Amino acid sequence: MVRITRAIDFSASLHYRRPELSAAENRQLFGRAAMAHGHNYRLEVTLAGTPDPMSGMVLDLKQLKDVLEREVVARFDHRDLVADTPYFEKQVPTPENFAALLYRLLEAALPPGMLAAVRLYQDPDCFVDVTAPGAGA
Repeated sequence: MVRITRAIDFSASLHYRRPELSAAENRQLFGRAAMAHGHNYRLEVTLAGTPDPMSGMVLDLKQLKDVLEREVVARFDHRDLVADTPYFEKQVPTPENFAALLYRLLEAALPPGMLAAVRLYQDPDCFVDVTAPGAGA
């Protein structure tokens, strides 16, 4: 089994809010994160598999780059995660929720069983790992 990781960078704005709460309640619950702000995200995507005997690759990195461009960059780069996407209408765009969403989107777009993990850096000193069931990161 070989693991290979590719990273991409993108930026997005967001704010934390629960739609059933008032603005004041959201400010109390989320503090400054309830106000509009942005992050320069870094996403690391790890694939696992046996290299193809002919190519020597688990997956062609150009193919992985194309998937990342389509599934992540086109959807989220320079977008407001709450206002410009349907994903956070009822869910708070915490790094935990965002990383889990990215995992689900990429899992559906890649060959079955190949996605081992995603690591989403919200900031250089804050990241979230989401791994395949049964796989340690």
